[in-house]
Amino acid sequence: MATAYDNATRTSDLEHEGIVPVIAVENVYKSFASHKVLNGINLRVNRGETLAVLGRSGTGKSVLLRLIIRLETLDSGSVCIHGQDIAGLPLDHMGKVRMKMGFLFQHAALYDSLTVAENIAFPLEHHRRDISRSERMDRVRQLLAEVGMEGDLNKMPSDISGGMQKRVGLARALALEPEILLLDEPTAGLDPISSGEIDNLILKLQRERKMASVVVTHDLHSARTIANHLALLDQGKVVIEGKFEKLQQSDIEFVKEFLK
Repeated sequence: MATAYDNATRTSDLEHEGIVPVIAVENVYKSFASHKVLNGINLRVNRGETLAVLGRSGTGKSVLLRLIIRLETLDSGSVCIHGQDIAGLPLDHMGKVRMKMGFLFQHAALYDSLTVAENIAFPLEHHRRDISRSERMDRVRQLLAEVGMEGDLNKMPSDISGGMQKRVGLARALALEPEILLLDEPTAGLDPISSGEIDNLILKLQRERKMASVVVTHDLHSARTIANHLALLDQGKVVIEGKFEKLQQSDIEFVKEFLK
């Protein structure tokens, strides 16, 4: 099966050509009380590129996603979106930046009291009041078709499987046509077949939409399949970053142990 490695362009090559990364995390530090979670993180993601962030539990992977969308505030450093540091943005300006981001939560985070269609329509109702209800429903049907669930719009989240819930969560994340997609453990809790289906769906969407994506995952097979490059964190630092083959060839003991 083809992977996102095929014909991938590395960040450094694009930077050399003067292209500003969509996401630039520069020397970021973050602590909670005395616990240092991120200790000088530097990462960059360009349009059409997917970065997979790996590491043991508690290494700050999900915190990194929350910093990118500014659900957490960093202690020092910067997070830039299209070259703009988001740390000091007023809330109304930050809201506009967030509208360019789609976020798939680890457990899909669907509203239990809403149907599949209503879950996907939710961001459209709150942020696209310029479109009619019929236009919103057309958009919902289109999104459900993209994730292979066009026949399930009236079902409740409790009536569908975990893999289907992830598909609905992904459709909702795409509702506002984001330029950035943030994925927190997209295959967590799924069986191998469902995980493969989610991976293939993410690859398909990336080919079609050319978003800049960051995926946090423990699933090495998934990371290898969907990501252009990977970053392995340990003790708040990036231990190694590059293609999967670079990680495989590493002599760093932590990297070798993690890949086992």
